[in-house]
Amino acid sequence: MNGNHTRNHTPLEPKADRETVRRHNLSLVLRAVRDEGEVTRAGVSARVGLTRAAVSSLVEQLMESGFLSESGKTFSGQAGRPGTVLKVARTGVAGIGVEINVDYVSVCVVDLAGTDRVRLVEHLDNRGAAPAQVLGRAAGIAARALASAAEQDLRPVGAELALPGLISAGTVRQAPNLGWTRVAAEGPFAEALAALRPGLAALPVRSENEANLAALAELWFGGLGQVRSFLYLTGEIGVGGALVLDGELLSGAHGFAGEIGHVVVDADGPECRCGSRGCLEQYAGQSALLRAAGIDENAGAAGVAELERRAREGDERAVTALRQAGLMLGRVLSGAVNLFDPDAVVLGGIYRPLVPWLSPAAGGELAGRVVSGLWPEGSGRLRASSPAADAARGAAARVVQDVLADPVAYAAP
Repeated sequence: MNGNHTRNHTPLEPKADRETVRRHNLSLVLRAVRDEGEVTRAGVSARVGLTRAAVSSLVEQLMESGFLSESGKTFSGQAGRPGTVLKVARTGVAGIGVEINVDYVSVCVVDLAGTDRVRLVEHLDNRGAAPAQVLGRAAGIAARALASAAEQDLRPVGAELALPGLISAGTVRQAPNLGWTRVAAEGPFAEALAALRPGLAALPVRSENEANLAALAELWFGGLGQVRSFLYLTGEIGVGGALVLDGELLSGAHGFAGEIGHVVVDADGPECRCGSRGCLEQYAGQSALLRAAGIDENAGAAGVAELERRAREGDERAVTALRQAGLMLGRVLSGAVNLFDPDAVVLGGIYRPLVPWLSPAAGGELAGRVVSGLWPEGSGRLRASSPAADAARGAAARVVQDVLADPVAYAAP
């Protein structure tokens, strides 16, 4: 070998010291207890592969920091002392999620177990309103939710915004249905929230696309069972999408993956707010659905409820509108399924109650167009989202995920 030859080495992370290893193991133990719901120290030891003595030391630290509680006795049927049952604490650290959508704001606080503890929803028409006004109103709802959380001895350690559009570095690059372009969201929301809570520490705020967060909520709290790869569609004023592959969100090179609502169905179709023509949301978005069914397209949630009522009663115009929307959904979905090969497609948002009328046409398109042959009609791969999963809960749970990853960083002062 030439003595002057040099290799390009990827820089290695520094060697883990004792403190780093302990922080990692604290996370392992906390996540094990959270995943099991109730478990003894011996059960944790078996799950994480640490000695019982090591687990006991870690558990004591987590209890002192307010992350775990223990209660009762459990008898294993074997010789030796009965063990106490460990659970994640119902008080203390929590996360808050704030979904700002076109016609509503939803705020959710979840505890360390991921349980929805506070929920506030206000139906507001945010179209045409100045971004600062919308963010200020959302901060007001969040402040009320934080007050309710405090009454339950919960301490949210961060907030996450769920926003409908292209989100990058805290800025809404484009949200056509809100009319937002290059709007800084995190800073103004954090300032508005801090102003409403004088004397209290400001919460760190971050943001993400609402469909991505709804998909994560479906992964964590939905009824997917063993499914770890799925395409999630959320129907609102627009149509959002997210792809989860092997339990990980596919964000794309710039964080903009999943904009399925702006896949073009017909290049000569109606003009879309994004500037293109014939986008999927012009056929399957909330406004398009209500308009096709003869319902006021600005009626919001009440209009969707009316559409469902008419469909149940067999109203021909309503059923036809849903069938046509299902057809367009199925055509676009079949292309995505051929490209990514997910195990399931999950329909959330306004689509969830409308699945009985959307799925026959959408399922027929999937059966006829997916080349793998794995999507025959009645396969169950096309399904409604769980009522327990939505973007606000996903946003709040992402904050909690950070706590679970490094509890030491979030221990009570």
